[in-house]
Amino acid sequence: MKRSSTLAQCFTAGVIALAMFSANRDAHAQSADLVLCDRLAADPADPDKPADVKGVATVAAADVATAIKFCKQASGARRAMYQLGRAYAANNQSGEAIGAWRKAADKGSTSAMVELGVAYATGAGIAKDEAAAAKLFERAAQGGNPRGVSNLAALSGKGGAAPAPADAARSRSLLAKAAETNAEAQFQLGLMLQDGVGGPKDDAGARNLFEKAAAQDHPGALERMGAFAKEGRGGPQDSSAAKTYYEKSAALGNEDAKAALKRAECPYVLKDKSGKVVTNLCF
Repeated sequence: MKRSSTLAQCFTAGVIALAMFSANRDAHAQSADLVLCDRLAADPADPDKPADVKGVATVAAADVATAIKFCKQASGARRAMYQLGRAYAANNQSGEAIGAWRKAADKGSTSAMVELGVAYATGAGIAKDEAAAAKLFERAAQGGNPRGVSNLAALSGKGGAAPAPADAARSRSLLAKAAETNAEAQFQLGLMLQDGVGGPKDDAGARNLFEKAAAQDHPGALERMGAFAKEGRGGPQDSSAAKTYYEKSAALGNEDAKAALKRAECPYVLKDKSGKVVTNLCF
């Protein structure tokens, strides 16, 4: 009897160990899937993105199939479901992308809310509905997503007009909260401060925000820091630092920074009688 009891205990322990091994193996597989999904399809501006993940502006054509595979397998995580939508969108599968973003938004992904809002606002792959777009941007903005804030302001000022003062001021307030931790929000709020949108113009405040975002390798903020350092705007003038900021931004693909570097190399402009630029003279 004692031996039977011991065998039963050993059998039970073995089953538990096997179950634990299986669970750990599944968790590891899920983690590996998510790592690969992040590597191929993470959005640099997604607040859900881990800090150690750089992200990609768009999912590369060569990576689409692999991204779809691993993001599907990791879709228990809301950022993976959002990233699955990005992979589908890169593959021109708009219906599948919208479906993935709906599921991600239901899980609380503010980036998915923004993408759905853009689809509704533009009628891309779905019936155009600006009211639905505004609600989605509002939800994303309330969740601290800077693109939700800026898109909400843009939708309020559609048709080329600037957002109403109340809308701009509200956007500025929402961005201020998000800018405590988010590089994209720091950049967007810096733009509002540099232009005096939604409140007083504040070059020093804008420069401070751009500097914080630039320290996180935000391409737009690096370009703005280049411009502010070159002009001595909101702080010291420093041509050497400006060039370094421009070079870092250009290396990350920012076209304005590339143009600024080109202007620095070729500062003399030749124009025709009508004032049209013919060419630049380089050193």
